[in-house]
Amino acid sequence: MNEISPLQKARAAYAPKLPVALRNGAAVKVTEGAPTTAVADVEKIKAIFETTFGSPVLTFEAGEAKTMPAITAGVILSGGQAPGGHNVIAGLYDGLKSLNSANRLIGFLKGPDGLIKNQYMELTDEIIDAYRNTGGFDMIASGRTKLETVEHFQAAYSNCKALGITALVIIGGDDSNTNACMLAEYFKKNNLGIQVTGCPKTIDGDLKNEWIETSFGFDTACRVYSELIGNIERDANSAKKYWHFVKVMGRSASHIALECALQTHPNFAIVSEEVAEKKMTLDQIVTDLANIVASRAADGNNFGVGIIPEGLVEFIPEIKVLIAELNDLLAANAAKVEDMDKAEKPAFAAANLTAESAKVFASLPQGIQIQLCNDRDPHGNVQVSLIETEKMLAEMVGTKLKAMKADGKYNGKFAAQVHFFGYEGRCAAPSNYDADYCYSLGYNAAALIGAGKTGYMSSVRNTTKPADQWIAGGIPITMMMNIERRHGEDKPVIRKALVELEGAPFKFFAANRADWAVKTAYVYPGPIQYFGPSEVCDLVTKTLELEQK
Repeated sequence: MNEISPLQKARAAYAPKLPVALRNGAAVKVTEGAPTTAVADVEKIKAIFETTFGSPVLTFEAGEAKTMPAITAGVILSGGQAPGGHNVIAGLYDGLKSLNSANRLIGFLKGPDGLIKNQYMELTDEIIDAYRNTGGFDMIASGRTKLETVEHFQAAYSNCKALGITALVIIGGDDSNTNACMLAEYFKKNNLGIQVTGCPKTIDGDLKNEWIETSFGFDTACRVYSELIGNIERDANSAKKYWHFVKVMGRSASHIALECALQTHPNFAIVSEEVAEKKMTLDQIVTDLANIVASRAADGNNFGVGIIPEGLVEFIPEIKVLIAELNDLLAANAAKVEDMDKAEKPAFAAANLTAESAKVFASLPQGIQIQLCNDRDPHGNVQVSLIETEKMLAEMVGTKLKAMKADGKYNGKFAAQVHFFGYEGRCAAPSNYDADYCYSLGYNAAALIGAGKTGYMSSVRNTTKPADQWIAGGIPITMMMNIERRHGEDKPVIRKALVELEGAPFKFFAANRADWAVKTAYVYPGPIQYFGPSEVCDLVTKTLELEQK
C-alpha cells in the first residue's frame, strides 16, 4: 500500500457493528420460513431454476456454537464500484474465520473474468486489514463480464475445483446477482458441491425490496453528491446570478436524484418515473422548469439549483421513440453514415426520421443532435449515459425563457451552469452506515455458507434501528426474478426497483417541491462525518427513514 491519509489511518481502527445473531461466529440458529415464489412469470422462473426455486426465507438468531470443517471460499466484485465493497469482503473473511480459523478466502481478480480465467490471489490478514473501511474495489478490482453461458459455468467449476473452493460469494447489482443465481442453479442441478451467495450492491439504489432495504453504497454516494449540491446551493445563494443544472447518476431509476433532493431541497428535481407515468413531453418538462425560473425571477431571485437523473431521456416517451428510430436508421445505413462528417449526420437523420420524431429531433440543441448520431455502443445503440441531459435542458430552458420574455411573461436574467456528479461518489470512503451494513452483509454471507445454503442473497434488515435490533438472514434470489426481453430473447433477471410514486419518499418530495421551487429553502448537508455524536455520524438516508416510519 502507498502512504495513507490521517483519515484512512483513523478509519482502519473503526469496528463496524453487527446484528446480535452474528456476534458469536458459528453460534447461529437458522429459522426457515414458508416456500417462496417469484415476483412475476412464476412458471417460467420455476422451469429455469428447477432446484433452487421456492427456497424459504431464512432468519438467523443467536444459537449454540458448533464445530465446522475447514473450507476454502471465493469472492468476486462484479460491476460498477460502490462504497463499502471492501467491508463486505472483510466481513466475509472475519465470518469465515469465526466458523473455523483454518478457513481460507480466495479473491478472483477483475471480476467474473478472474473466475473464468483463473486469475486470483489469496486474501490474508495483512491484505484485509489494509482495506478495512476504505472505499473502492482496488483490493481485487471488478469487471463486467456476465456469467451466463454453460462454458462460463464449466470454467468456473473447473477453476474452483482446482483451488478446492466449495463456496462462492458474488458482490454485485441486479445483473450480477442474476448471474449468481444462474451459477447456483447449475452447480446444484449437477451436484457439483459449490454454494453460491450474492450481496446487494449498486449506488443506484434499484436493488431493493421488502427483504433488501437498500443496496450498499447508495447511502455514501448520495451523501457525497448531496454535499456537492449543498455547496453549489450555497454558492448560488451567494452569487445570486446562476441557475445550476446538476445531473446525478441513476440510469434505470431516480433514487439518487430523489434522495439528494430530500437532503438538499433544490428548486427543482426531476423524477424519471413520474415523467414516464404522466407521459410528459420534453416541451412540458422544459416549460415547467422555465415557469419555476420565471416565478423566482418575479421575486428578484435570478438563481437556483435543480437535479436531473442520468437516465431521464429514456423515460420521456417521445425521446424513447426517437432513440429507437435513430438506432435502426443508423444501423441500416452504417456504411453510408460511417463516411459522413459528424456535422452531416444530424441532417441525414432529420431527413429520414418519421415526422413525429423529426419534430422532436429538431427541437433539440445542435450539440445533443450530434451526440445522438455519433456516440454509439458496440451494439450500435445510443450511449444514453453520454448524453449531456443537463446541458440540453439548460439550453432549452434558456430558449423558452426568451420566448416568454418576448410575450411579456418573464422579465428576469438567466445564466446557466451545468454539472454531472457520477464517479465522484462511487469510491468514496464509506459512511458509518455503509461501513456497518457492508461488514454485516459479508459476515452474514459467511453464515449462509455455514448453514449450507446456496442461491441466496445476504439480507440485513431493520437498519434504521440500533444494531441490536438488526435482523440477519437470507432470501432466495429466485424470489426477485421475472422474465425480460434481452437481445431478442426471454431472460430471467432480477426486477429493478424503480421509484414508487405512491411511496413515502416521493410523496414527501411531492408535498414540498412547490414550496422549495419558489423559496430559497436550501439545506447544506456538508461532508460525511465519521466521528462525533451519533445523530451526526450514524445517519441513514432520508429515503430509508421515510420508508421505515
